[in-house]
Order: sequence, then C-alpha cells, then structure tokens
Amino acid sequence: MRCVFIAASVVESSTLCGDLRALGDRRYADDVKAVVHRKYGPPELLSVREVVTPQPAAGEILIRVLCSTVNRTDAGFLRAKPFITRFWSGLVRPKHTSLGCEFTGEVEAVGPDVTKFSVGERVFGFDDSRWGGHSEYKVIGEYKAVARVPDGVTDEQAASGTEGAHYALCNIRAAKVRPGHRVLVHGATGAIGSAAVQLLKHEGAYVVATSTHRNVDLVASLGADRVLDWEQEDFTACGERFDVVLDAVGKSSFGACRPLLVPGGVYVSTELGPRGQNLILGLVSPLLARTGAKRVVFPIPTYDQAMIEYLRDRITAGDFTPVIDRVVPLDEVAEAFRYVESGQKTGNVVLRVG
Repeated sequence: MRCVFIAASVVESSTLCGDLRALGDRRYADDVKAVVHRKYGPPELLSVREVVTPQPAAGEILIRVLCSTVNRTDAGFLRAKPFITRFWSGLVRPKHTSLGCEFTGEVEAVGPDVTKFSVGERVFGFDDSRWGGHSEYKVIGEYKAVARVPDGVTDEQAASGTEGAHYALCNIRAAKVRPGHRVLVHGATGAIGSAAVQLLKHEGAYVVATSTHRNVDLVASLGADRVLDWEQEDFTACGERFDVVLDAVGKSSFGACRPLLVPGGVYVSTELGPRGQNLILGLVSPLLARTGAKRVVFPIPTYDQAMIEYLRDRITAGDFTPVIDRVVPLDEVAEAFRYVESGQKTGNVVLRVG
C-alpha cells in the first residue's frame, strides 16, 4: 500500500505543469489539514495537523474533501482491532496515518491520462487502502471506487453512502437473497443495518428488523415489514423462520440464530463472532450447501467502482437514503470516534472536513 500523503518534492514540476490544474502554489506548501495518528490506540491519539498536499499520478484524481464519516471501520483501524487488521495497516505502527475510508468532495486536479472525471465535478466513494477522507485533500485512481454525486444529494448524504452500504450489499449478495426471501436484520439502526433494510426491500425481500426502543419508528420508515424492539423482547423467539439472518452488529451467534433459519437457511454476520467461529464455519459452508443444511456465510468484503455506481443509482432512485446521526467539525474528530465506539450511534456520523 502506498502512503496517503505523497511528498510533492519528489514529483518533477515540469511533468505536472500541464496536468495539475487549479492547484497554484499549494502544490509545494504544507498547508493541508488532516487528522493524524502515529500509533495504534484510543481516539486521544488523534490530532489535526498540517501535511503535504498529495499529488495525483497518472490515472489519478485529486479530491478536495468536503465531508467524510467516522465509522466502525475507522475505529477498528485506529486501534488495530481485531489484530488481523495489522496485516493490512502495519504490524507495528500504521502505514497510513490519516483515516477516513469514505468521502465526498470536488475534483481539484487530474493526473495525466485521466478521462473519466473533470475538474470541478462532485464525487464520492470508498477507499480503505489509501484512506485519507479525514484530510482536506486525497487522491484516488479514476477507476477505483469513486463515482459522481447525483444531483440533489447533499455532501453529507453522499459521504455516508458507501461504508455501511457496501458491507450490507456484500452480505446480501453472498447470502444470495432473492425476491420473496424472508430476511431478519439484527441491528438495523447502524450504518450497515439501516442500509441493509433498504437494499433488501429493493431486492424484493420480506424484512424483519431489530431495533432499540427509541428507533423503532425510524426502522419502520426504512421499509421493514416488522420491527422487533430487542430491548423489550427476545428476537430469537419472534415466531418466524427466515431464509437469511443478517447480523449487522455482530452481537449474536450462529448457535443462537440457527433455530430461526429454514432448512438450507443462511446466517451471515459482519463480525468474526465468538473465537472467530464465523470465519471457520464459513469455510465449510460450500460443503453444507450441497446437503441443504443450515450454514454460515462469511464473505470477505469487496468493492469496486461498479458497486459505488450501484449505490449511487439506489440513492438517485430513492431506494436508499443514508441515515445520519450527526454532523461534527474536523476539530471534534476524537469525540466523534468515542461516540462511534460507544455503540450508541444511529446510522452515520458525518465529519465535515472542508
């Protein structure tokens, strides 16, 4: 993985003159604000600092970031938990010192050979390889997970339309949900769960969702056919059977949810589960699928430009509207991380960067 911030001094100015438009003298100045952490740990390690303006290479675009989010993915990589994340983020210390996996902003400049985007266009996307959403500027390849923002969609909505939604979509596709399938979404008030309910309804599924007491009406408004208040009742005793149980918060287990599944039903979770059992059980899932047994599916999340464009189309059509809990300024980022880690957020916490 390459560093999020690339020192401008290593790039020949003669190469950039014809391609980097609208940057002016900023290409040589350390005047870009970014949220930085130098080691793994709690939100107190985060600080807003000035860093070198990143530069787009061939096939890349430079984005002036307007909004990002603080989410479970960011929080996990800040603390490097679970430990397996260190194989991507750095075993001893973080390779990428500015987090922020989803973003929205404007194209500030384009590198050589870029044809898909133009300066001034509004774009949004997801990037957990280079990160950089918590910085005023970031670069990304023009064919990576980035797309134009639909007309009428706010920066806050666009910024919160990819992280939870792409996890939800990966699980829905891995479980092979079809029209008419009955699906239980456990934890429908977070970024993943609230997206899952809406995307499942678009797929024609019958959806039962669990929610905290205060968010029952919200989850119903997302399209759930039935909402269970898990603070007042045991959702595993709901009296219904499902083709798919999707745990969007990782607070259940296959053992607890197995009685809810019809023969051949699928349990899918966004977390590894107790002692990593979801990963282990997921490995034998292809064998069990042939027998018609109830099984666990544990997909490795993937994303690409086509997925972001699909989510854009769902937002445009009104099939999916990201739920926003609050919008916080850049200098309150540590507090935003603490709030996300508390498990109390509803939908998305948006970080206003620009």
